[in-house]
Amino acid sequence: MPAAAAQNPTQTAHVAEEETPGRITSRRLIKRKGSGFTPSIKDALAGKFQEEKQEENAIEKMKYYSGEQLHEPFTSEVFAQKWTEYLERMNDRPVLKASMSRTPEIFDSCKLKLQIDSAIVDAEISKIKPDLVSWLRRELRNTGIELITEITELEDTRTRPYSETEKFAEMLRKNPKINLLKQTFNLDFSDH
Repeated sequence: MPAAAAQNPTQTAHVAEEETPGRITSRRLIKRKGSGFTPSIKDALAGKFQEEKQEENAIEKMKYYSGEQLHEPFTSEVFAQKWTEYLERMNDRPVLKASMSRTPEIFDSCKLKLQIDSAIVDAEISKIKPDLVSWLRRELRNTGIELITEITELEDTRTRPYSETEKFAEMLRKNPKINLLKQTFNLDFSDH
């Protein structure tokens, strides 16, 4: 590398010649620009830091787990608003967002119980749980917040009607006057 390029990495370029057997020599231009992808010690000592996303780093998140103890009370309305606000951030994960659409129950003033449908959803929630809990702790200013997931069985486990007779029986259960309609028009709902 030429001495001028070594002293100032933001200057022009370094030209490298590539020679392959049986081919014509080609020239390739390699541009070097300061501290591109790796941090520069010179830039750090000079106080030049590239600003990244305003996300919290692990140390700041840990503050809401073990550091300063905040215990501001919050109402269920404020909590529901913050829960919805967090769900809006999950547009890239629609399945998980749909499974977390139920607002958790609050008990013991800061423990949250979220009812979910399957162990698969529980595993997905456990992946985002540290971020979710630290975000809720920061937004609600309460470090005692804990999220507990509970897998519940589906309430409606009836089978769906498939045959004509089963469909008619289901409609009859919902509205008994359908039987009068069947008799008046002499309708037949038998399976063929």
